[in-house]
Order: sequence, then C-alpha cells, then structure tokens
Amino acid sequence: MTDGVRGTTLLAFFLIASLSCGVALTTGYAGGTKETAAATGTVALLLPDTVGVRYESADRPDFVSKLRMLAPAVQVIYANARSDSVLQRSQAEAALQSGAQVLVIGPVDPAAAGTIADEAREKNVAVIAYDRMIMGSAGVNYYVSFDEYQAGALQASSLVSQLDELNVSNPAILMINGSPNDDISRLVKQGAHGVLDPLVAAGKLTIRTEYDAPDDGPDQARNEVLEALKDLGGKVDGVYCADDGLAAGAVAALKTAGLSPLPPVTGRGAELAAVKSILTGDQFMTVYQPVQPEAEAAAALAFDLLTHTLVAPGVTNGETVTNGLIDVPSVLLAPVVVTRDTVKDTVVKDGFWTAAQVGLP
Repeated sequence: MTDGVRGTTLLAFFLIASLSCGVALTTGYAGGTKETAAATGTVALLLPDTVGVRYESADRPDFVSKLRMLAPAVQVIYANARSDSVLQRSQAEAALQSGAQVLVIGPVDPAAAGTIADEAREKNVAVIAYDRMIMGSAGVNYYVSFDEYQAGALQASSLVSQLDELNVSNPAILMINGSPNDDISRLVKQGAHGVLDPLVAAGKLTIRTEYDAPDDGPDQARNEVLEALKDLGGKVDGVYCADDGLAAGAVAALKTAGLSPLPPVTGRGAELAAVKSILTGDQFMTVYQPVQPEAEAAAALAFDLLTHTLVAPGVTNGETVTNGLIDVPSVLLAPVVVTRDTVKDTVVKDGFWTAAQVGLP
C-alpha cells in the first residue's frame, strides 16, 4: 500500500473536533493586532507517541481548549503516530489532503519529519514544530518548546548549590548525558557544561567520568555509574543525569554499591517515578516542563498562522533555533526546578500529578 493510499485510509480513523461557532475572536497574544472576526479553517495536531501519558492527557486537551477559546469554528484534526515515523508521515499527508492549513507536529523522528514540512511548504501550509525541532527543512515556520539549554543549566546549578549546601569542597561528580544523536540532549548538555566548565577550569569541581547514553536508558546509566564507582573507590559526590530515566539507573547503581546517604542526583522530565524518588530522598531534583503553557502557545501560534495575523514580536523575543538548514523563530518556555520542598507547589499544584499519585496526603 502506498503512503498516499494508506494516509487516505487512516483519515477515517482520525478524530476531527468540530468546534462550536458564534464567539468573537481576538489574537492569542497580548498586544496582537488581529481584529475581531469569525475564523474558519482546519488545523492538524500530530503528536508522536503514547509512551508517556502527557500527549493524550495533557497536550492534546490543552491545545484544543485554547484553540476552542480563540477560534470556535475551526476544525482540529488529531492523530498520534504511536512512535512510528512512517505512520506520522501518512497521517500528515492525510491531513493535508483533508485541507489542513496549519500542521502542528511533535515529530517522532526530527529528521524524517523534515519531508513532511517540505511537502507542507509546497502546498503553502504553515508548520509548527512542537516540543522537538523538525530538522533540515525550510518549511518550519515556528518552533514551540522549552529552553533546553536553560534546563541543563538549571540541573547543573542545582547540583552545584546542593553540594555547596552539603559543605562538599572540590566535589568530584559523574556526568551522564542523553543520546548524542538527539538535538534536545545536545542542548541540555551544552547548558550543563555552561555552568560546570568554569568551575572545572577554576579547579573547584572535577568531572571524573562523562558518558553519553545512546538510548537515554536507565540500564546504560546504571552500568556506567557502577563502572565509574569501581575506578573511584566506591565514592562520588554527585551525579549529573540528563533526564529522569538516566537518574533512575544512577540511583539503582548507587544503591547497589552501598552508598549511604546517596549523593545528589539530577534528572529532567518530572516523571512520576522520579517525583516519588525525590520525595523519598533518592533523587535530588528534576526539571519540570509545564505542558499547558506549551500547548497553549502552540495553539495561539496556529491561530495566528491560520488567520494570517502578524505574530507579535514579544512572542519569540527574537529567539531562534537552527534546524540545520534555517534559523526557526522559536517560543522557548522556561523550565522549572522541582525538589522535595517544591513538589506541592509545582507538579501537584499544576495538576501534572495528583497528591495521591506522588504519595502526598
């Protein structure tokens, strides 16, 4: 079956949310210039996977809710690629065939999604890269995500501050980065090194081992930390981990090696297991990236692109992120540090996780 035929067949299974009519519209951004109007058209929201719960339970409803407020008469085509980049391309082709005027794509494979953006550009359809950049295409109009460089910097600075709080002088740390093939992991790593490298140069901190985990998996992190501990005589002052999966592997290794108390371990993602681990004192911190403002920013941009509204300069503040071919105007939201003391005021307060889910009264 060709991709085109497959995409047409898949369209029958897409959820098309037809939004009720009759509400006056304004721009999605303060200071925008869009006059009150009855907007119509079609926006496609194409999300990458169901590995975690966020895309189905948070990104999708938050996006649709914001667009409902801005454009009640606009239709939303929704599809989830379930980690299949070929399926995502078929879904995108089906959305284009159905008349979508804006594609909001959370790419399964950032490089492969470039062909989707190219095809959309040929059809004069705007593309927003959502959560992850779409690489190698001039057809990407905007990028909406979090400032991943800042996320890495927050992880590193939190680790350094905690080591200082523990009165550890000239600490020796391990550093477990994400996949070297992943653009987000690259930015996170750069942000962390932006904080750590000056301390290393000044002789105030030592990175004893640094490792890029090919698959961002806990098993790689566990094995690497166990090997590093053998060389370090079973002692380390802190462990920088790029995400919560790596942090889980590092914590497991530290426990296997019998370290007590555990040294501070960083993470990113605010996964449920990680938040629980923070509350028990096993993991020190994580970086939380609130879904609602991200989804709403993408919906507001989609509205402006659909209605040919001039996007206010303050939306991107001049920020761009390269996709390897062009510099894409970018909405980069601020990540948030979560520690044991701030779980209630961050992930629980926002409803990202409930108190019961994380084990709080």
